[in-house]
Amino acid sequence: MAAAARVIAIAGNSTAAASSCLLIKTPFALQRCSNGLRFNNVRRSSKRLFSCNAIYNPQVQIKQEGQPETLDYRVFFEDTSGKKISPWHDVPLHLGDGVFSFIVEIPKESSAKMEVATDELYTPIKQDTKKGKLRYYPYNINWNYGLLPQTWEDPSLANSEVEGALFGDNDPVDVVEIGESRRKIGDILKVKPLAALAMIDEGELDWKIVAISLDDPRASLVNDIDDVEKHFPGTLTAVRDWFRDYKIPDGKPANKFGLGNRAANKDYALKVITETNESWAKLVKRSIPARELSLV
Repeated sequence: MAAAARVIAIAGNSTAAASSCLLIKTPFALQRCSNGLRFNNVRRSSKRLFSCNAIYNPQVQIKQEGQPETLDYRVFFEDTSGKKISPWHDVPLHLGDGVFSFIVEIPKESSAKMEVATDELYTPIKQDTKKGKLRYYPYNINWNYGLLPQTWEDPSLANSEVEGALFGDNDPVDVVEIGESRRKIGDILKVKPLAALAMIDEGELDWKIVAISLDDPRASLVNDIDDVEKHFPGTLTAVRDWFRDYKIPDGKPANKFGLGNRAANKDYALKVITETNESWAKLVKRSIPARELSLV
């Protein structure tokens, strides 16, 4: 069984090791090296490797199947032997020193609603559908948007700190990356969390972690929520309002937000990441029923 073949690998510094659970398929192994973490080298592939800023020498490439903006379009992740891997399960979350992997699903200034297909083998990125039709946002999203791998918002677990003790939305944790560069679908970035928004979407808790890529020119200036307000004024309000209102053009009510309708600070964001990483670990170890979710 593929999920059972995963092994626990604790990576990064001692602080990260104490709080993280990295489950990786056996073809991969993380090693310590002079400049951080890297995947063991495996046979070189002739396919073009995409630039990844999150992981040192990750040896991860993406393969597109089908045509963009069609029902068949998929973006798969592969190792250099050509073996498919899961961007949700096989890319490590923790990189040490409070830095995390972030996988881009939706590039900034685009409107196609791309997402990891959590119910398909190897969880490729695809365009979401509704009633058999491709979904688009009513207007472009203004930031790079995607997920934190190895996290899961457990739909059976209620969060007592958010008004209404809401349950998770059964997806990986979402990330809004506020850097200036427009990224590509499938890019893996190294980010640091700055804040968290507790979005309430049709009665479910849908966390939005606000983060910045470490290669952004202003990344060194922002380390917590107050820095965002100083160096990216109005951004947290803009993120909240965008996600509050994007369903209104479709005739749906505005989304709501817990925690007093305000963004929480970095420490709270790290708490959310830790808790959802723990939920993911239970999921892939089958301590919690997976139901329709793919663990491969």
